[in-house]
Amino acid sequence: MATGLNVELVAVRHGITAWNLERRYQGQRDIPLLFPDAEAGLLALRDALAEECFDAVYSSDLNRCQQTLEWSQAAKPGVPLYLEPRLRELDFGDYEGKVYDELKDLPHYRAWIDSVGELQIPGGESSGQLRDRLNAWLEEVAAHAREHHYQKVLVVTHGGVIRELRRRFETIGFWEGIVHQAQGRRWQLTYLKREDGKGEWQCSCSSAVPAQVSAML
Repeated sequence: MATGLNVELVAVRHGITAWNLERRYQGQRDIPLLFPDAEAGLLALRDALAEECFDAVYSSDLNRCQQTLEWSQAAKPGVPLYLEPRLRELDFGDYEGKVYDELKDLPHYRAWIDSVGELQIPGGESSGQLRDRLNAWLEEVAAHAREHHYQKVLVVTHGGVIRELRRRFETIGFWEGIVHQAQGRRWQLTYLKREDGKGEWQCSCSSAVPAQVSAML
């Protein structure tokens, strides 16, 4: 018989960086937030999370995510904080630091675009490799939640990570999974552990963070 574990997962993307504005592939480069440009989005995120009480917080260990978490003021004293390398952005390898116009005529770049990320980037990762590390992380979240009775978890991470989580939990296409800086998604999840020892996450509900104005009317 399967047993269920219910977890509300809130995942938000880091705030704006200079490379975001320049439309450069950041990947796993440790690019900081850009001020004052990032401030408005960060303050809106802080307001959106002000009444939330999280049992645990997971953050990419890259600086832009840790800065976003600090501005959000969501990591309260006594709440466990996990700095997690598996929550880093897709490794863009040879594409990092470059913009579309520098890459558009390269055959391997065109092939990667046509594959919607499934091909491995030269010197970097494929979407499948990103999913593998996220799957391993999600298994650890389930173990932590069961052991410590976590019911509501905050994740501060990157656009590519949230895209893959959306593809998994919302069963949407690659191009539909985009979220903007200092925004994210909320999922109501159930983790089912079967007798064979294998587990799976099922999503019953998803919504935008901050909540869309139309959804609140």
